[in-house]
Amino acid sequence: MSIFGSSSFGLPRMKPLSSKRAHVVSVLDIGSTKVVCMIGRLTPRKESDVLPGRTHHVEIIGIGHQRSRGMKSGVIADIDAVESVVRLAVDAAERMAGLTVDSLIVNVSAGRIKSDVYTATIDLGGQEVENADLRRVLAAANQQSQRRERVLLHSLATGYSLDGERGIRDPLGMFGDTLGVDMHVVTAERPALKNLELCINRAHLTVEGLVATPYASGLAALVDDEVELGCAAIDMGGGTTTISVFAEGKLIHTDAIGIGGHHVTTDLARGLSTRIEDAERLKVVHGSAFANGADERDVIAIPPIGEDDRDLPTQVPRSLLTRIIQARIEETLEMIRDRIHASGFSPVVGKRVVLTGGASQLTGLPEVARRMLARNVRIGRPMGVSGLPVAAKGPAFSTAVGLMIYPQVADQEIAASQGGFFSAGAGNSRMMRVGQWLKESF
Repeated sequence: MSIFGSSSFGLPRMKPLSSKRAHVVSVLDIGSTKVVCMIGRLTPRKESDVLPGRTHHVEIIGIGHQRSRGMKSGVIADIDAVESVVRLAVDAAERMAGLTVDSLIVNVSAGRIKSDVYTATIDLGGQEVENADLRRVLAAANQQSQRRERVLLHSLATGYSLDGERGIRDPLGMFGDTLGVDMHVVTAERPALKNLELCINRAHLTVEGLVATPYASGLAALVDDEVELGCAAIDMGGGTTTISVFAEGKLIHTDAIGIGGHHVTTDLARGLSTRIEDAERLKVVHGSAFANGADERDVIAIPPIGEDDRDLPTQVPRSLLTRIIQARIEETLEMIRDRIHASGFSPVVGKRVVLTGGASQLTGLPEVARRMLARNVRIGRPMGVSGLPVAAKGPAFSTAVGLMIYPQVADQEIAASQGGFFSAGAGNSRMMRVGQWLKESF
């Protein structure tokens, strides 16, 4: 039976990593701009103050990336085109690593990713909190969260309460009359995930796990103090911008808007009457989100759209480019600011925001973001792995690196699944092959 079958609400969780042996992990970041496949070797590491909670050292042994086709704002628009690009990216990574991939951890940007918090309480009768009690309270939260039309991506217990006293991280062994839990649940629409799974399976691969893009990029781009004290990670991709909020070591909120760097490129193409390819080059070479005094004096040649060799490039001041870019960037940052405020987590975020993703590399963006968001802003590059080629060390590869880090923190969710958080029909530890889903559905 498919993981997305009607009787299964959530996804089966990956097996926890063994602390005594090495693992090979393959991940796939399907974005609107590029598709990245990484293969990494995870070897056990000693507990340390640097990256606490990370159980394994991650070394990238294979990487392949291709320009994306068939994707629009994080959604599959042409399944044949996406399948073709996935095959090319995986093949390149396999050749570099010298091994064959059959299952992958894949990111999710589509399906209107949504965060909800559910609270449940159970009666303890003054007894000591045991594992069975934790399972019962998690299962009670699960009963509130199930939605047939949505698939659960992540479930994290963000805090417990005992007799009304909140903020307890681990109540095991404590005494009380009532035990409560706040459960953060991240879900996405079922059809979008079915299409994603189908695309992967058509490339003769299986999906081992699905991870929300904002969670993955936050895992890669935030340092431990930011995750603990409270911080927002803003992943600015080509077709979507995602938001993740972390506090007390856990993901507590996610959101996504369907605007990214490609929208800036399209604005330039329209405003300057030039081709998309030329607009992208102008954005990268000459573009800035922050105006300066030299923009009026600097003149830029804009290639014409037509094929006629007699058409001469148009000369425009660079300030025109800046105005077009700045308008779209300010609109995007306003939406991010409003989403963070509406979530109720603005006080948790405090003064800390990290920008990552390919579109975050735009010149002048941090300065505009500091003004618009009224917070300290830095550009986040992927951390916590070794063996990355120089070209893959920038913010554009944060999601892929985060997917590689994810297996080390996945056990935070396994505890919930043992408490009955996932239905018995969800299958075993690996997600079911598409052949079974086709048999069930057709």
